[in-house]
Amino acid sequence: MLKSKVFVKKTKRGGILKIVREHYLRDDILCGFESCELCYKRKGAEDPMEICSGDHESRDVRPSSQQTNICLSDQLFVTFDGKQETHVLIPDTNVVLHQVDVLEDDSVKNVIILATVVEEVRHQSLTIYKRLRDLIANPEKHFYVFINEHHNETYVERVRGETANDRNDRAIRVASHWYSSHLAKHTNVKVVLLTNDRENLKRALMNTKSKLSVYTVKDYLSKLKGTNDLLDKVANLEHTEKLTSREKFEYPSHVSPAELKRGLTSGKFLKGSFRASRDNYLEGEVLADGQDQPIFIQGRNHLNRAVNEDLVAVEMLPQSEWSYPSSLVLEDRAQADDENTSKDDLKEASEARHKELARPSGRVVGIVKRNWRQYCGMLQQSTLRETNRHLFVPAERRIPKIRIETRQAEALFGKRIVVVIDSWPKSSKYPQGHFVRALGDIGDKETENEVLLLEHDIPHTAFSQRVLNCLPTADWTASDEEISKRKDLRDVTICSVDPPGCTDIDDALHCRVLPNGNFEVGVHIADVTHFVRPGTALDLEAANRGTTVYLTDRRIDMVPELLSSNLCSLRSNVERLAFTCIWEITPETETVNVQFTKSIIKSKASLTYAEAQSIIDDASRTDDVAASLRHLNNLAKKLKAKRIEKGALTLASPEIRFEVDSETHDPIQVQEKQLRDTNSMVEEFMLLANVSVAKKIYDEFSQYAVLRRHPSPPYSNFDPMLAVCKAYGIDMDVSSNKTLATSLENAVVSGNDYFNTMLRILTTRCMMQAKYFTSGMMPENDFYHYGLAMNIYTHFTSPIRRYADVLVHRLLAVSIGADASYPDLLDKNKTQAICNNLNHRHVMAQYASRASVGLHTQLFFRARNLLEQGYILTVRKNALQVLIPKYGLEGTLYLDSGNIKSTYDEEACTQTVSGHTFHIFDPVTVKVSLDSTNIQHQKLKIDLVEPQVEGLSIREDNSAENTSDKKTPRKKLKTNK
Repeated sequence: MLKSKVFVKKTKRGGILKIVREHYLRDDILCGFESCELCYKRKGAEDPMEICSGDHESRDVRPSSQQTNICLSDQLFVTFDGKQETHVLIPDTNVVLHQVDVLEDDSVKNVIILATVVEEVRHQSLTIYKRLRDLIANPEKHFYVFINEHHNETYVERVRGETANDRNDRAIRVASHWYSSHLAKHTNVKVVLLTNDRENLKRALMNTKSKLSVYTVKDYLSKLKGTNDLLDKVANLEHTEKLTSREKFEYPSHVSPAELKRGLTSGKFLKGSFRASRDNYLEGEVLADGQDQPIFIQGRNHLNRAVNEDLVAVEMLPQSEWSYPSSLVLEDRAQADDENTSKDDLKEASEARHKELARPSGRVVGIVKRNWRQYCGMLQQSTLRETNRHLFVPAERRIPKIRIETRQAEALFGKRIVVVIDSWPKSSKYPQGHFVRALGDIGDKETENEVLLLEHDIPHTAFSQRVLNCLPTADWTASDEEISKRKDLRDVTICSVDPPGCTDIDDALHCRVLPNGNFEVGVHIADVTHFVRPGTALDLEAANRGTTVYLTDRRIDMVPELLSSNLCSLRSNVERLAFTCIWEITPETETVNVQFTKSIIKSKASLTYAEAQSIIDDASRTDDVAASLRHLNNLAKKLKAKRIEKGALTLASPEIRFEVDSETHDPIQVQEKQLRDTNSMVEEFMLLANVSVAKKIYDEFSQYAVLRRHPSPPYSNFDPMLAVCKAYGIDMDVSSNKTLATSLENAVVSGNDYFNTMLRILTTRCMMQAKYFTSGMMPENDFYHYGLAMNIYTHFTSPIRRYADVLVHRLLAVSIGADASYPDLLDKNKTQAICNNLNHRHVMAQYASRASVGLHTQLFFRARNLLEQGYILTVRKNALQVLIPKYGLEGTLYLDSGNIKSTYDEEACTQTVSGHTFHIFDPVTVKVSLDSTNIQHQKLKIDLVEPQVEGLSIREDNSAENTSDKKTPRKKLKTNK
C-alpha cells in the first residue's frame, strides 16, 4: 500500500514549497519468531537496521519484504510472579534512553525494538543509539527490530492537534497490542510493554480486549525471579524526595527553559563548559563563549549542581562579590547520611573573597546540556546499619559523590564499580544514580587499567570482524602497478630513529650532499591511507579512536596490529610504501625547494635514539648511515636555533620510563627519560615536514585544510608562575611567546640548579591546549601556533597513530594528483566534527598515559619506602605540594595536623612551620611510600625528611630497605616505550 505525506515548507525567500513524500506500507514484514506459522514462510530479508538508519531527509525508504535476523525465541523461559513463562519485551523510547544498562544485562533477552523507538533514540542520543545497535547485533541477546512504521497493521498517522511525541507513544502502543494479538494465535508467548511513562501505561491498559501486559521497569523486575542485582541497575529518575529530619539541604532552583533561552539570547546569561577543580571540590570555572578568561565559580550554591563538563548557563556576579581561588586543598569527606551544609564548608568556600586579585566570578543558573557518562570508583561505607543507600566515590576527583541504592553493598566494598548519574534534585546534596557493574578488586592491576581506560573514554575493545575484513593478507606486497606510480627510493640510505621497543615506526629520514653543496633531506612517512580507504569500517573505526594510546604496559592501537606494527611500519630491510617530503636545503638551512611524492622505500636501519647518538659520536663510523645522521644532526641544530629566535618555547615536563618484569609486567625499576641530540634531530625535521605540508594543503584547499593551532594563553593563566617569580624578585615578561622565551632563559636562582626547570614545568601548566581545526571555520589570524611560533601548522608525520594525519595525507595526495577526492573530504562542517572528536581523544589519551604512569608508580611503591629528592611546587594554606622529578609524581604534605603551627604568606608564596620558612621550588628530601590505610583509595604518601622541622619531619631511616639505591632482584627486563 502506498501512502503520501504532504509537507509545506517556507523557503529562504519567503515562498511556500509543497513537498510530497511516498510512504510504503506492506503486510509481509516478519514478527521475528521463527516458530510463527503466519510469518515463517516469508523468511530472508535485508538488515532491518538499514531501514531505520538510512537517509531520513527523504522518507521514501522501501522496506524489503523479508528480514534475515529471525532471532526471537519461544523457548526462553523466565519465572515471573511464581510462574514459568516465555516473555517478549517491548520497551518504549524512554526506557531505552534511560534504562539501557538494564537492557544490556545478560539476563535480559527476547526484546523487540520498534522502528519508532530506534528513530527517536537516534535523534535524542547518539551514544545510546550506538549501544542499542550493539545490542541488536549481538545474536545472544535475541533483540529484534520490527519495522512498525511500514507495517500495514501497525502504522499510525498523526492526527490534528497531536504532538509528535504523543503520536509516537500511540504508535508504540498499537504495535504492542498487534504483537499481543498476533502471537496469541499460535504461541504462549507473553508480550510485555515496558514504560515508565504513567500516561502511556494508563492508555495501554485501557484496551481491555488485549492480552498485552504493561509494567514499569522496576515493577516488572520485582516480579521476575533472581533479579535482585538487576534492580540495582534501574535508573532513579524521580526528581522529588521526601526529606527526613536530617536532610535539610536545598540548592537554588534552576531557571525555567524559557527564561534560560531569553537570558542567553539577551546576554544576561553566558553559556560555557564547566570545569571542576581537582584541588577544591567547592570550586570550578566556566569557559564561556566569547570571554577572554574563565568565569570563576565558588561555593555549593553557586556551583548549583553543575557536574564537570556540563554545558551550563552562568550569571555574572557584581564585582564586589568576585572571588579568588582558595589557598586550601579541600576534599569532600562527608558521609552517606550527611545532607547538611557544614559551616566549615561555607567558610572554606568564601575564604578567598574580596582579594585584590579577585577574578570575574559568577553563579550557575541553569543546565544547557548534561554531559554525564559512566563513572568508575568505589562505595563509601555508610555510617547507618542495614541501609541500601550508599555514597559512591568516583575515581575522578572532579566528579561529586553519587548516591546510589544497592542491595549488594557488602559484596561491592573493596571493588571498583561503575555507576551512572540519573538525576540531581535540588533537595539532595549529591546527585542520584544507579549501579551498572563491578570491574574487579581495588588495587588489581588489570582492574585499575580498565578503570583508567573507561575514565578517559578510551575505545579499547578488540577490532570487529567488519574492520578486520578490510585488511590485506599478512603476506601482502606492493604490486608492480602500484610501484610504477611511485618514486623509487629503495636505493637511498634511509633510516628511522625511535624510542627503544618501538614497533609502529611512522617516519624515517635521509640526507645526502648535492653537487652544488646543498643538502637533499627526505622525510618519509608511512603511507597508511593506501590501506585505510575512506568510508570503510576500518576508516570509521580509526576516526572514532582518533589516536593510539600508550600506557606503561600496553599500547592500544588506532589501526589493527597488522598495519601498525607490520605493513605500514617502516622497518629496516623491507620494502614499504611511503609519503615523502624532499627538500633542497642550504648549509644555512634555507629551503630552496620542496616536493611531495608517493614513494617506495627500503630503510637501511631501524635505530633507537641512543644507537643513533652513538653512531654520530663514533668518529670511526664513516658509512652512509653515519654521514646521513651527522648531516641531519647539524642541520637540526640550526633549524632549532632559528625557531627559538622566532619565539618558540622550550618548556619542560617530567617524563619517566619503567623497566618491567617480562613475565608479570610489574614495574621493578624507574628512571627519567634521557633526551639526546637525536631526539631533537628527529623533532626538527618532523616539524619542518608538518609546516611544509600545512602550507601546501592550505594553498590548495583554503576552506578544507586540517590544521593545528595553539592559542595564546590569557594573561590570567600566568598568575601562578608570575607570583613565584615575584617572590624571587625575577622580572617575567609574558606579553608574547618571544619575550616569555627570553625571560625563561634568564630566570636563574643562585644555589638552586633545578629552579629553571621547575619554572618551565610551571609555565607548561599555564599553556592552552593545542587543537585541530578546519581552515574554513576560523579566520587566518587564529591559525597561529603559540608554542612553536609558527603561523601555520598541521600533523602529517604520524598517520599510524593519529587520525588527523590520515586526513592530511588524503588532502596532500589530492593536491598532488596522487589520489582521488571524495565528498566528505571537502565538507568543512563534517571535517570539523571529526576534528572535535580528535581533540577530545588526544587530550584523553594524554591523561590516560599519565594515569598509567601514576598506577605503575603506585605498584612500584607497594613494597618500597624510598628517600627521594623533591621540590616544592605549590605552597597552599594547609599543604605543600611536592614534585619528585625521578618519578614524575606530585605528593601533598598536609599541614592541618593539630600539633603543627604554620603561618601562610600568600603574597610571598611561603609557609613558615616551627620557625622554618618553605619557599616555592625549595629542594626537600622526602620519604615516599604507599598509603594503604584506605583500601578503597590507595595513594602515594610523602613524609618530610630534610629539612628537619619540628612537628612535621620524620627521622631518616638508614636501613637498606629505605634507600633508592637498593638493588632490586630481577628476572629478564623489558622497557616500555
